[in-house]
Amino acid sequence: MGRAFEFRKARKMKRWSAMAKAFTRTGKDIVMAVKEGGPDPDTNSRLRAIIQNAKSINMPKDNIERAIKRATDKNTEDYKEVLFEGYAPHGIAILVETATDNNNRTVANIRSYFNKCNGSLGTSGSVEFMFDHTCNFRIPAEGIDPEELELEMIDFGAEEVFADEDGILIYAPFESFGAIQKELEERNLEILSSGFERIPQVTKKLTPDEAADVEKLLEKIEEDDDVQNVYHTMEESDSESEN
Repeated sequence: MGRAFEFRKARKMKRWSAMAKAFTRTGKDIVMAVKEGGPDPDTNSRLRAIIQNAKSINMPKDNIERAIKRATDKNTEDYKEVLFEGYAPHGIAILVETATDNNNRTVANIRSYFNKCNGSLGTSGSVEFMFDHTCNFRIPAEGIDPEELELEMIDFGAEEVFADEDGILIYAPFESFGAIQKELEERNLEILSSGFERIPQVTKKLTPDEAADVEKLLEKIEEDDDVQNVYHTMEESDSESEN
């Protein structure tokens, strides 16, 4: 198995376990998608994908419809996607994806977390190159051979296809999202969820005490309402990934 498989295994349900936080993140995603491509999921592929994700985390239909309606209101603030890069203690690179309606607030907050935890906020491009920007899709496994599917999806950009207990996962470069989404829909394969992740090219193993220093910073960042995703280069043990 490749890096995407190992990355998914380590991250599985480790973070974002709080349902309220997941709903908030998805609600922001819906607002951004509607502002960008309109409120009709049939003509807005990004919105269609986010609604699939919302259903996969059991987000109530009323919440989804309310987020779409809120996004069409001219008084609703636009969210801007901003990427922060920096280092935690012990040389661990961190990427923070945010969606904010007040960039000054978000910059100040993220900088304070790094400073308080002996980290350092870096400049644009300082660590992003250490991560591969990928897209992924989850489909039901019933009646599908992952190896055959991988051979068929290579033409559309797929790099890794593997099964777990929740279905089949397809990983590809970020740029291949549209082509794979279109092909899966044309094949009438149900897309259970989809999204984007940044997979570290190299990870670093730390001692338990060192890892605790990094976790302290990660937890502060993840608790911020403007934060959508956090990625890092610390190697995560199997025991950690079960938390």
